[in-house]
Amino acid sequence: MWVEPFPDFHPSNPLFLCILANTETAKIPGISAAGKSPELTDYTPAADAELVETGNPISINEPAMTPSGAPSPAVLTRASMLLTGMPCFFINAGLRVRPKIPTIDLDSKPGGNIRTGYAVSDVMATYHKSVELGKKLSKFTDLVIIGESVPGGTTTAMGVMQALGYDGKVSSSFSDNPLGLKERVILEGMKKAGIIFGSLTRQPMRAIECLGDPMMAAAAGLVDGLNTKVVLAGGTQMVSVLSIIKSLGLKRDVSIATTKYVAFDTTANFENMTRLLGYQAFVADPGFRNSKFKGLHMYENGDVKEGVGAGGAMFAAAMCGFSQKKFLEKAEEVCYNIFKN
Repeated sequence: MWVEPFPDFHPSNPLFLCILANTETAKIPGISAAGKSPELTDYTPAADAELVETGNPISINEPAMTPSGAPSPAVLTRASMLLTGMPCFFINAGLRVRPKIPTIDLDSKPGGNIRTGYAVSDVMATYHKSVELGKKLSKFTDLVIIGESVPGGTTTAMGVMQALGYDGKVSSSFSDNPLGLKERVILEGMKKAGIIFGSLTRQPMRAIECLGDPMMAAAAGLVDGLNTKVVLAGGTQMVSVLSIIKSLGLKRDVSIATTKYVAFDTTANFENMTRLLGYQAFVADPGFRNSKFKGLHMYENGDVKEGVGAGGAMFAAAMCGFSQKKFLEKAEEVCYNIFKN
């Protein structure tokens, strides 16, 4: 089985959503590899969405890869969408650069730098608009898979979990996880906001406002509004969303799906956190050790790991009956079409 535990869902009308947002936190040098340079992270969510939708990034001429040369995880999500034919919608929850494809726009502002202690300015507006969107989408689907593209999002994720009282260790798009830098940035933000570890246990929206990013408010709002089964597609960033849902007291049918690269990351604690929070976790192995593409092999060495809902996209492919071999072939085909020139 390439997804463990193997999904036993048989939805009639599954839907894939990907929430896009920017945050100034991503521009702190050394925080994120989701872009060739810190400044280019403004373009990453738009380029990810364009790649999933069209097969190529449009908003930027840079290759669809990290500074180390590993392909964007959007490659994995596109492979799954091509295999499954599942409808995929992108939600603009606060972008500096809008993708050149259709999006659902929440009219939200991009996130700030959490070192200021004031990271998200319109938390409740974003949350309530997402609740209403979730209610509408419930009329068309019986399973929603929610991914994200937010450069710098593992740092905001760890900050929010700490504010809520969880010692959540997050993963990284770098092979060498800069946890020390993330800790220093979070401590600076906490000091500016006048909070300490666990002081916002009952105030998750305040935690997002101080140390989070716009995606968190949008994802939690969608879960609140959706009257259907939900799978959060992502790693430790989506574990942070689970901690918010838990703090809000939402009783929903929610689980999480990620890649083995996050689940087995010894610098993070994905499985411990999902167990502590009480949610089922699915772990997908794309079989990149067998790939003829050097860039995909780099995932096996700890580069990238997750993003753009990649783990949930693989979950979707397995749920729809596709094998690891078929998925790998499609991912390689997507890579070939992107990098052949």
